[in-house]
Amino acid sequence: MTDLKLLAMKKVIVTTTINPVTEALRRFQKMTDWELVVVGDLKTPKDYASQLERGIYVTPEMQEARDKELSDAIGWNCIQRRNFGLLWAHDLNADVVAVIDDDNIPYDFWGNDMNVGKEIEVDYYETDLPAFDPVGATNYSHIWHRGYPLQLLPKRNYAKKSRKTIKVDVQADFWNGDPDIDAICRMEHAPDCAFDDKFFPMAANKLAPFNSQNTFISGKWLKDYFLFPHIGRMDDIWAAYYVQAKGCNVIFSKASVFQARNPHDLTRDMKAEYLGYEHNLKLVEELPKDPDKILSYLPGRAIYAFKQYQKHFK
Repeated sequence: MTDLKLLAMKKVIVTTTINPVTEALRRFQKMTDWELVVVGDLKTPKDYASQLERGIYVTPEMQEARDKELSDAIGWNCIQRRNFGLLWAHDLNADVVAVIDDDNIPYDFWGNDMNVGKEIEVDYYETDLPAFDPVGATNYSHIWHRGYPLQLLPKRNYAKKSRKTIKVDVQADFWNGDPDIDAICRMEHAPDCAFDDKFFPMAANKLAPFNSQNTFISGKWLKDYFLFPHIGRMDDIWAAYYVQAKGCNVIFSKASVFQARNPHDLTRDMKAEYLGYEHNLKLVEELPKDPDKILSYLPGRAIYAFKQYQKHFK
C-alpha cells in the first residue's frame, strides 16, 4: 500500500565525494522521488557534473559563492564539506534529508521504511549508563558503534527492554558488509556483517552514537545538525550527541545498504578518532544537562563554522 504522506514529502539525499560516480550514487540518482545533492571538494573530478545523470552537483565555486566564511572555516579536502549539502537541502525545503556515503550501496527497498515524522512502536532499551550502543543490541554483540565511549563497553547491558511509541526525528539505518565501527574495533574484529532484521527498530533512553551515512534526518533539525570540522572522525558522532541532547528523538532501523567501504588506513583512522576516545564519555555525561557544553570541547574554528552555518536558518 502506497504511503501518501511519504510521497508528499520533499526528500533530499546529501553526500560528498572525491571519486567518479560510484555504483552507490548510480543507484541513488535513479530514485526519482528523491532529489540528489552531491557536494564536491578540490579532489572531485572536474567533469563530475557531466557524469551525473540526475541530481545537483555543488561545485567548490558554488560553495564559496554561497558562504565564503563558512567555506574557509570548514576547510577543504574533508567530509565536513557536506554541511553545504545540508544548506542546499534547506533551500529545497526538505522535509527529510538522507545523509549517505558514496560507498553505501542501497538495497532495492531503501527508503521504503522511512519513518521520520511518524509515531512508531520500537524496542525500547533503558540503561543506567550515560550512553546506549545500538550495535551491541544486535546479533553482533561483540562489536560497537563508532563513537561509543570505550570505557562503557564492559558495562553494556540490554536486559531492560520494553515496547514504546516514539515520534521519529532521526532514523539511523544500519549497514551490512563493513559496518560503522571505530578503528580499534575494526583492527580487532574485521567484521563482515549481516544484521538480523528482528532487532529493529530500536531506541533508548540515553544518548546513542549515529553517523552521517545512511541516516534520515527531519528538516526541522537541520539548524542544529552540523558536522563539526577539525575534530577528526568525531564530526558526525558529536553532531548526533548534540541534537539528541537538544531533544531530538532517534531510532535505529534495519540495514538498508551494503557498505563496500572505500580504502582506509586504520592507523590514520585511529588517530582521527583519538579526540573521541578521550572525551566521548565526558560528553555523554555533560550534554544532557547542557547541550551547549559541547562548545567547551570544540576548537575555535569549529565553533565559528557552526555559528556561521546556523545563520542560514534565521
